[in-house]
Amino acid sequence: MAEKYLVTSALPYANGPIHIGHLAGAYLPADIYVRFLKMNGDDVVYISGTDEHGVPITITAEKNGITPQQVVDTNHDIIKNAFAGMGINFDNFSATSREIHHETAQEFFKELHESGAFRVKEETGFYSPSLEMFLPDRYIEGTCPKCGKDGARGDQCEACGTMLTPEELVNPISKINGEKPILKPTKHFYFKLGDFQERLEAFIASHPEWKDNVKNYCKSWFKEGLRDRAITRDLKWGIKLPYNEEEFISKVMYVWFEAPIGYISSTKEWAKSIGEPEKWKEYWQNDEAKLIHFIGKDNIVFHSLVFPATIMAMNENRTTDKYNMVTDIPANEFLNIENDKISTSRDWAVWVHEYLKDYPADLLRYYLTIISPENSDSDFTWEGFQKHANGELADIIGNYVNRLLTFTVKNFDGQIPEPKEFTEDDLEAFENVKIFFEDNFYPNLTKRRGRRVLIDYLDLFRTLNKYFNDMAPWKAIKTDKERCGTVLYCGIKLLKQMSVMMFPYMPESASKIWELIGEKTEISDERWDTFLSNDPVPGTALTKPKGILFAKIEDDVIEAEKAKLVKIEEAEITDFEYPKEKEAVEFDDFMKLDIRSGTIIEVEPVKKSKKLYKMKVDIGYETRTVMGGLKKAYTAEELLGKNVTVLVNLKPRMIMGVESQGMLLAASDDNNLSLLDPGTFVGNGRTIG
Repeated sequence: MAEKYLVTSALPYANGPIHIGHLAGAYLPADIYVRFLKMNGDDVVYISGTDEHGVPITITAEKNGITPQQVVDTNHDIIKNAFAGMGINFDNFSATSREIHHETAQEFFKELHESGAFRVKEETGFYSPSLEMFLPDRYIEGTCPKCGKDGARGDQCEACGTMLTPEELVNPISKINGEKPILKPTKHFYFKLGDFQERLEAFIASHPEWKDNVKNYCKSWFKEGLRDRAITRDLKWGIKLPYNEEEFISKVMYVWFEAPIGYISSTKEWAKSIGEPEKWKEYWQNDEAKLIHFIGKDNIVFHSLVFPATIMAMNENRTTDKYNMVTDIPANEFLNIENDKISTSRDWAVWVHEYLKDYPADLLRYYLTIISPENSDSDFTWEGFQKHANGELADIIGNYVNRLLTFTVKNFDGQIPEPKEFTEDDLEAFENVKIFFEDNFYPNLTKRRGRRVLIDYLDLFRTLNKYFNDMAPWKAIKTDKERCGTVLYCGIKLLKQMSVMMFPYMPESASKIWELIGEKTEISDERWDTFLSNDPVPGTALTKPKGILFAKIEDDVIEAEKAKLVKIEEAEITDFEYPKEKEAVEFDDFMKLDIRSGTIIEVEPVKKSKKLYKMKVDIGYETRTVMGGLKKAYTAEELLGKNVTVLVNLKPRMIMGVESQGMLLAASDDNNLSLLDPGTFVGNGRTIG
């Protein structure tokens, strides 16, 4: 029986283009899943859109002398085109600056306020007398109270990494005009998030099947205790409040309150576009519909706590038209590039729109899925990209397609041969594909585990190459043409089945194979319950491949790509002074160190310390408490679920009244610190060294 799904991918921020880290986190996994569901015959709507409000966009606009709307319109088009080029096939891709979203968010705000979900608090904020406006934290800079460097922002000092508030800055000034702002009282709306903690805890507990990173994030927030969250800002760019009182007329909604509502407004926009404006309710106000949020781990708190609490509050006083709660939140970890964290400010990124100028989308879809950060951070390298593209796509899949079809076209008048009696080898090959589909492909994609499936899919293609080699049709053509024709028919039947399973992952390549074997229907119209029995028709005209399906990537191309990144890095570390080496130690002394892989499962800021976190680290056979001075480098949310390298036999010591039972290893200089990732993750407690 067909099921109903509303699938969302996190709204990309329209302050710049998207990079491959975005793709790997929230978009490619969702697109694979949506394609799978649609080929299952399910009723699926896939929704996203650009997030177009917030301070960074206004700053970009002012720097470039244009309006915020011009900024987001330009980036919306770049992002939308990049997704289209990558085959990310949304049913609707909207934008939060559109009228339909403003109206929807204002309806939410008004209903929630009237139901008592908000409270208004009076506080003080920095105000510019000449501009007659309150200044958000990023509009204010001054001297850092910690390191004494000028140019610290109102939210963070870039020089030393300290998190700040505008009130902490020494000699604060406006970044807009250099004016010294004044503190002035203002009022803001706060969402009573803490009132929903018990209900949220029960809701999360009712989903034991959710990924551990999502559940652990939630547990960490619950342990701290949920508090009121400000949901308005004193800004000109954003969604105005649905009130005309003078004290509220200059305020806008906080972007992380209104942005998730963009999933609903985008669905409304889709319903209008197909001429059924009320159809959105079938996916948002229908108990039978499933809601799946694909996100990166940095968005977990908003999708697992804030937005669900918003929905709970909306439903609290409703007897009908209640909104659906989320069914699952498959949050991925982070993707790094060449063993370094993606940084848009340093341009340490592979931008999707630039990638598409030089390479096919399917190569990246394949590689990002093979290295998908499903359960731990992963690393994109250009050499890895080349290795997988050449050694797997070209040599294994492309080679099979080219040999099979070229030989068949040449020896059987360009048509699919008529098969005769199948041998045990033929039947075994059919059975291998059937078993893979039933025991691996279908159940794992149902559970959104795309990476494991693709790895095993490649192994299955290796067995097809072995079958082709073992049957040796180039020999059979000389002695038994009927047997040769049967082998080639079997090879085409297997290729047809494999191309259908390829489609969610590499739609363009699968469609090319579909055309080569003479299929006239759309490959997307195939269904999982019938595709294994939808055999090729003998006599169907084939197309001889004009070239190999996947062209190989040469070494000089990869070196050029790496050089683009290396130049940026070299420019940044020119003035770095390398610390002196420590005294040499004996090998036996080094061997005394017990270094193991682990995962941070709990993070608690030490309230009286500016540096320390208290962390629970899973090292496989037990959980350790470890204290670490990481506040400059990581937020608690960034640490939770992170894979780390742990010195486990360091003698315990007391730090601020807590026994620390190990040490996390990191690379650092005077200003930066990065925890060492154990790399390809094989499980907690494994020995390193």
